[in-house]
Amino acid sequence: MERFDAVIIGGGAAGLMCAVQLAWGGCSALVIEHERVIAKKLRITGKGRCNVTNNCDAKTVLDNTVSNPRFMYSALSRFSPEDTMAFFEMLGVGLKTERGNRVFPVSDNANDIADCLINTARQAGVKIVRENAREIICKDGRAAGVRCDNDSFFGDNIIVATGGKSYPKTGSTGDGYAFAKAAGHSVTEITPSLVPMVTAQKSECAEMMGLSLRNVTLSLCEKGKDKPLFSELGEMLFTHFGISGPLVLSASAHIRDMKNGRFYVLIDLKPALDNEKLDKRILRDFEDSKNRDFSNSLGRLLPAKLIPVIIRRTGIDPAKKINQLTKEEREKLINEIKAFRLDIAALRPIDEAIITRGGVDVKEIDPRSMRSKKTDNLYFIGEVLDIDAYTGGFNLQLAFASAAAAARDISERGQVL
Repeated sequence: MERFDAVIIGGGAAGLMCAVQLAWGGCSALVIEHERVIAKKLRITGKGRCNVTNNCDAKTVLDNTVSNPRFMYSALSRFSPEDTMAFFEMLGVGLKTERGNRVFPVSDNANDIADCLINTARQAGVKIVRENAREIICKDGRAAGVRCDNDSFFGDNIIVATGGKSYPKTGSTGDGYAFAKAAGHSVTEITPSLVPMVTAQKSECAEMMGLSLRNVTLSLCEKGKDKPLFSELGEMLFTHFGISGPLVLSASAHIRDMKNGRFYVLIDLKPALDNEKLDKRILRDFEDSKNRDFSNSLGRLLPAKLIPVIIRRTGIDPAKKINQLTKEEREKLINEIKAFRLDIAALRPIDEAIITRGGVDVKEIDPRSMRSKKTDNLYFIGEVLDIDAYTGGFNLQLAFASAAAAARDISERGQVL
């Protein structure tokens, strides 16, 4: 019976990075992957381009980590975005940095990242098998192997790298949570994160479907609280059900409980202008066309799809001549432009989410090694843990850093033993 230094459940970003690091550290490793296509989710990230990391320091990654950032401090300090970039470039994958310090392969092809990990793992001696893991075999409080549909595999260390529940068609089916619970671990509530939002004003959004807004500020607010939970300048998109785009996905990471209609967003369509400057801008536009109807006077200021919605919200007669508009009516227009409100009715389903919020409770995991505090020789890495971050390459960086931490610990413990 073949035995390995480590058996890894899951051939995604975290699992493959861990396998490579283990092999380079002199350990024998086996990866169990139940999907026919290895690293399937990695191949579709970043719309097929793979935002592999963010070209920033470890502190910035922590600042962009929403859930349990302190837990990742040690791992990121020892495997930073710089290390991730050096890893792929050393292996021949050219990288480039785009807006927001997002890092992509020069080829704009996510397959280059996935294939690099797979080929490097195999060349280093990692064995990859296509099997469906069913159970972690434990003996005397120690993880000792993995029972699959057709075989069992044994190792001195077992690593769970199964991912979360987002994009289940890529293989992230939530199996890791069951493995964790069976090993005595707590699993926090599993909800979607980095996901589009359904709005109560669905018909208005459907009317503007396909409209992309750039350089707007979106603020996520909770009723009864003075400060926004999230506020950032960037891009968003109207859809048939509500809103999506980078700002919306990042804001969704702060929604913890959708009950009672607690959340709403305010969109500042002209963040570069305060109310007074915006009023002057409107008056200048109106000066050029005093006898126009109100409905035909906003083309320089707003996108065409947005104008009818704004006009309805102001309550101003669309046929009213702009030279007849009162100061109070201009104030209504300014208020709609500076604080366009949408009430959040729901988040889209978890199978549309980029990542999963929630997972294995990090209080039960050693942050330096990703080793279980409940079961000896058992590790959890990547999205199966209760860690998540904004878009921009931060979540993959968390996966790679946690994978490297586990591999380092196993290699160092093996040398001591």
